Amino acid sequence: MSETKPDRRRITLRDVAEEAGVSLKTASNVINNSGRMTESTREKVQEVIDRLGYRVNVAARNLNRGNTGFITLAVPSLTAPYLAELANRVIDAARLHGYSVYVTTYAEGSAGGARALLEDFNTTVSDGMILSISEVEDLSPEDLDVDYPLVCVGARDTHGKADHVTPDDVQEARQATEYLFDRGAIRIAVVGARTAPEDLDGLLDAVEGNAQLRLRGVLEAYNAHGVAFDSRLLGNTGYDWTIGSGARVTQRLIDSGVPFDGIVAFNDQLALGALFTLAANGIGVPDQVQVIGFDNIEEAAYFQPPLTTMDSCLDWIAPTAVSRIIDRINGRHLDPALITTQSRVIARATTRA
Repeated sequence: MSETKPDRRRITLRDVAEEAGVSLKTASNVINNSGRMTESTREKVQEVIDRLGYRVNVAARNLNRGNTGFITLAVPSLTAPYLAELANRVIDAARLHGYSVYVTTYAEGSAGGARALLEDFNTTVSDGMILSISEVEDLSPEDLDVDYPLVCVGARDTHGKADHVTPDDVQEARQATEYLFDRGAIRIAVVGARTAPEDLDGLLDAVEGNAQLRLRGVLEAYNAHGVAFDSRLLGNTGYDWTIGSGARVTQRLIDSGVPFDGIVAFNDQLALGALFTLAANGIGVPDQVQVIGFDNIEEAAYFQPPLTTMDSCLDWIAPTAVSRIIDRINGRHLDPALITTQSRVIARATTRA
């Protein structure tokens, strides 16, 4: 006796409508979370969708709308843990909207960098771009004045030409520095600066750049505590924000002989390098020196001692950027906006309780 093969026919929207006893339009409205109907009707249709296992044909839906169903995410690199995590979260957020993501990298600060990417963007293969602007890019308002949906993330100014989704870097750094002050630190060093000591005064007017904005936040915290920042505690790394750079710059701070009892490192990799060097020099953390980083990368929680850090806000940045670009793709008229949020301290063992 032969087994009856299961019916593998694809369930259609019409099947859903007939099973639920509603019109095709009503079934479609439930799928798209639109239209007016009673809550009981919506629940009835949703029950049928779940029971029959109906799946939206995303390709057909996008074709009908004139869209490709793809978003491009452009980042300067996927080596940095923060950018790799940004890509993962954007992909996850886009999937909830029925979109896929092309991830591409660009050569920072070169002729083939972000400017070329913006100029050569192909709208026949992607509906819009989320651009993570590198620290070394110097994009003009004209570069960002494009005729396709564009949302930018990162700490570079978008000149009012594109949406800018970013945490408040000044607030983050001010909060991080105040956190150390509140726990007894008196002389707090910086690891990750890109500013010469003689240019510190101009930093209080900084409006872009992770390093510049975070250093501004540190200086504001110092000013709020009525303490002058000692420029000898300025650990310059240039654009090298790796673990090795953090270790080397911290060694230079130690070798200078200028006392310090706290470090604000401008990302977690720098902070991990600082912790390595402090341990190698027999300096206790957090008893002698407290350390705080930024971005809450995965390794931060498992280092010894586990690193206190500022939340990356990626669980807010990615869905916010995706939602904004989907609105633009769908034709919603929105003025370019700065969309920001505040971070928080994730307390671990490199700071005192």
